[in-house]
Amino acid sequence: MSWLERLRGGSGGPAPGESRVGLFVDGPNVLREEFDVDLDDVRAGAGEYGRVAVARLYVDEHASPGLIQAAEARGFAVVTTSGDVDVKLGVDATAAAVEDRLDILVIASRDTDFKPVLEAAAERGLGTVAIAPGEHGRSDALRNAAQDAITL
Repeated sequence: MSWLERLRGGSGGPAPGESRVGLFVDGPNVLREEFDVDLDDVRAGAGEYGRVAVARLYVDEHASPGLIQAAEARGFAVVTTSGDVDVKLGVDATAAAVEDRLDILVIASRDTDFKPVLEAAAERGLGTVAIAPGEHGRSDALRNAAQDAITL
């Protein structure tokens, strides 16, 4: 029985709400005006899989102070980088997965760059979820790499 089947009512493994969920949000690719995504919805989506133990929003140096403040008020640790957001998010998510700090890895993005991160987590036995910012913002490759998917 897979982690997803257990979560949805099967037996064995952590009970719903006990799984440690790591949520990693690709800010520049998700928080775009065209998608109208609310961080509360992203967090709630991840929370359907268990207790959100890690919630990080990755942004570049152009992120507004208002966005940073709103994310922090919603319980996100905001990681600002002057380089490529994808690289920092990928490295941090992979590290969290391999250090046995999570049971389920959730990545909110529309970027296929995170496909190897989801694959590496699944190889280590973690559950994997891809959150897309909308139908037209969904990456089929990312969705197919994950064991479950949410479209906001």
